[in-house]
Amino acid sequence: MNQSKLLIIAILILHLNLFSQDKKEIQALDTILIKSTRIDLPFKENARTIQVISAEFIKNSAATNVADLLQQVAGVDIRRRGTAGSQADLYIRGGGFDQTLLLIDGIKMDDAQTGHHTMNAALPIEVIERIEIIKGPAARVFGQNAFTGAINIVTKSTLANTASVNIEAGSFGQLNGSVTVGKEFENSSIIAHVGILTSDGYRHNSDYENKNYLLKGVFNKKEQPIEVIATFFDKKFGANGFYASATATEQYEETQSSLFGASTTFRTEKFKITPRVYWKRGQDEYVYIRDNPSVYRNLHITNKVGVETNASYTSDIGITGFGVDLSRVFISSNNLGKRNRTMANLFLEHRFKFADGKIDITPGVAVTYFSDFKFHAFPGLDIGFKLSDNLKAYGNLGVTYRIPTYTDLYYNDRSTIGNSNLKPEEAFAQEIGLKFNSGRFTSSVAIFNRDADNLIDFIRPDVTSKYEATNIAKVNTKGFELNTDYRFKLNEFNQTLSFGYNYLNDDILDQNKDLSRYSLNTLKHQFITRFESKLFKNVRQNIIYKHAERTIGTSYNVWDASVIVAVNKFNFTVTANNIFNAEYIESGFVPMPPSSLLFGLRYNL
Repeated sequence: MNQSKLLIIAILILHLNLFSQDKKEIQALDTILIKSTRIDLPFKENARTIQVISAEFIKNSAATNVADLLQQVAGVDIRRRGTAGSQADLYIRGGGFDQTLLLIDGIKMDDAQTGHHTMNAALPIEVIERIEIIKGPAARVFGQNAFTGAINIVTKSTLANTASVNIEAGSFGQLNGSVTVGKEFENSSIIAHVGILTSDGYRHNSDYENKNYLLKGVFNKKEQPIEVIATFFDKKFGANGFYASATATEQYEETQSSLFGASTTFRTEKFKITPRVYWKRGQDEYVYIRDNPSVYRNLHITNKVGVETNASYTSDIGITGFGVDLSRVFISSNNLGKRNRTMANLFLEHRFKFADGKIDITPGVAVTYFSDFKFHAFPGLDIGFKLSDNLKAYGNLGVTYRIPTYTDLYYNDRSTIGNSNLKPEEAFAQEIGLKFNSGRFTSSVAIFNRDADNLIDFIRPDVTSKYEATNIAKVNTKGFELNTDYRFKLNEFNQTLSFGYNYLNDDILDQNKDLSRYSLNTLKHQFITRFESKLFKNVRQNIIYKHAERTIGTSYNVWDASVIVAVNKFNFTVTANNIFNAEYIESGFVPMPPSSLLFGLRYNL
C-alpha cells in the first residue's frame, strides 16, 4: 500500500481531538412514514423487515450513485461491473436480478426484456429523499416481480428556492458534473436535475458516459395537488467481459431509460385514494465488437404504459387497503421479435388490531392476469406483536411468483437460446423477526426460509453446447439477518456505528458453474460495518468495511472511506474506494477496480 493511501487512513482516524457543538439531532425513525404499501405505517409499526436509507445518510455518504449506496446494506447484493453504476444487477436475499422490483415514488419499474436493466432507472442521489428497502416476499403488495423483495426510491417533495452545482474528478479519468435546482412558486414547485458521469475506464474498454435528466413538479398545490415526474437516463459504456465470456473484450452497450408519471391524492377523514398514470420506456443496444457492429448487434425497445389506483379506508375494524393496476407492454427487437402483453393486478389487504393495539394481523392477496400466462394469485400474511414501546416481534409468509422475461423466452445467439415453454417461477416464503428502536439504538434480527420451484437458469449439458433457458429443480434458501445502528455523541457531535450481517444457504451448492450461466452464486456470508463520525465542527467522515463470501468463488474484504468538509456554501469531498487494493469479482468475468480516489466540490446557492 502506498503512502497516499496511508495518509488518507490516518486523516480519517486522527480526527479524534475535536471541539465545538452540533445542535442538530438525528431524525427518529418513528417519524418516517413508509408509503411503499397502500396502508401508510410508521417505520416501527410494520410487520416486515424494512430498512430506510435517509436523505441525511445519502448526504453524508459521499456516494455518487444508488448502486454504491445499496452496497452498504446487508441482505442487498449489488453485483457491479465497473464504476458509477454503469451496469449493476440488484439481488435481495439470494434472489436473481429478475426477482427484485424497483419502484420510483411507487411506480413499478420492472423491465419485460430483462432484469439486467433494473438499476438503469435508479435516480440521481441529489433528488432522493429516502430509499425504502422491503425484504422478503412482496408479491401480494407489488405484484409478480417482487419475488424476494422491493426497493422504493422516494424523491424529494421540494427543494425550496435552492440550486447546487457539483463537480468531481478522480482516478481512471473520472469526471462528474451536475446541477440541481429547486424553485417554489405561489401554487406550484419544480425540481430539475442535469448530470453527467464519465470515465476513461480502469482497464481496456471500460470507459463510460452516463447522462441523467430529471424534472419533477407539483402543481395546483392550493386545491388538489398534482405531482408529475419525468426522467431520462442515457448510458454508453465499454462492456469488456460483461456478458459472453472473459475473452469477449470488445463488447459495447448503450442503454436508455425514461419515465413519465402523474398522480394525485384525494383524502377525507377515513378515505385516501391515489390514482396514477405512467409510461416507462427502455432501449438497449448491444454490439459484440465495438468497432465493427455488423459482426453482431442487438437492439431492443420496450414500452410499458399503465394506469393504477391505490386506496385505503379506515373503519372501526381496522384499515383496508386495495388497488388496481392495468398495464400493457410492447417490445420491438431484432432478436426477441415484436411482442406485447396485457397485465391486470388486483390488490386487497386489511390490517386488524387486537389487545389494545399490541397485536396486528394483516392478511392480503394479489390476483394477477397476464395475457400470455393467465391468472395467478399471491396470498400473504403479516403478523406483529408489540412487546413494549420499543420492541416488536413480527412474522410474515406469502406466495410469490415471477413470469419469464422476453429474454428467458425468446433470446437466441451463438451461445444462448431461450425457451418459449418455460413455466413461471414460484415460491413460498416465511420469516420471523424482532425489531428494537429506542431512537439512539436500532436493531433488527430475522430468520427466513424460501422454498422455490421452477427457478429459471440458462444451463447446458456440456461445455460445447448452447446455454438454454430451463426451469431448474426445487431450491430451498434459508437465511439469517442482523442489522444494528448505534447513535451516540462525542464532544457534542452525532456519531453512528452500524453493523449488518446476512447469512444465506442454498441447497444446490453442488451445481456445476461451468454448465450454468446464472448459477446461484449468492453471498453466503455478508458483513458490513460503517462508522459515520463528525468530530470537527465542519468535517464529517465515513469508514466502511465490507466482507463477502460467495457460494462459488473466494471471499474478499473491501475498505472504503470518505471525508466531507463544509465551508460556508461549499462542500469538499474526498472518497477512497477499495483502499487496500483487494482483487475481487462481483459479477461474471469482470474484475472490480483497484484502489481509487475521487475529489468533489459542491456549491449550494
